[in-house]
Amino acid sequence: MPWSREEIAQRAAEELQDGFYVNLGIGIPTLVANYIPDNVQVILESENGMLGMGPFPYPDQVDPDLINAGKQTISELDQTSYFSSADSFAMIRGGHINLAILGAMQVAQNGDLANWMIPGKMIKGMGGAMDLVAGVNKVVVIMDHTAKDGSPKFLKSCDLPLTGSSVTDLLITNLAVFQFEEDKPTLIELAPGVDLDEIREKTQAEFVVSPDLKSN
Repeated sequence: MPWSREEIAQRAAEELQDGFYVNLGIGIPTLVANYIPDNVQVILESENGMLGMGPFPYPDQVDPDLINAGKQTISELDQTSYFSSADSFAMIRGGHINLAILGAMQVAQNGDLANWMIPGKMIKGMGGAMDLVAGVNKVVVIMDHTAKDGSPKFLKSCDLPLTGSSVTDLLITNLAVFQFEEDKPTLIELAPGVDLDEIREKTQAEFVVSPDLKSN
């Protein structure tokens, strides 16, 4: 069966490496913090000026003044530091963040990413996504493979406003994992109970299949 939101986050956490500075986008990406491997130490960075975020607090530990960029309450660690949003974006734009894990509305086969607005709908703003995809060393995108109406979200080309062009390095959906190469994305992993026919049926993008395709 397809991966749940938690299982998508758990798969994304496998991309974390010891010593990485990591930015987690809003939505499913925030769940990745719950699945950081025990033998891996990463430092979580937030665009609103926090380095070294702790886990989500229990109800009796909530500090309403301590939030991440998505306005979720979080906790601090002994090594947590605080600074201005300008300094935070300087870290991002300067290439000092190793990995960003972001949600998406659409991804194109060339790695284009659309994750910030749907024309005609009220939005809160771009946030830091455009800076992240331009300045971070590796971008992992996680999303449902299809929209609520069943239409593909992994497309030949995006029809929503882009966050960045050719910026996606790895795409993890609830059905599969794709690695982006210079030519076409490569299907490298399938969720449990998902077969190649289902992926082809629900994917508009053109892709190749890895000879080492992993089936869970």
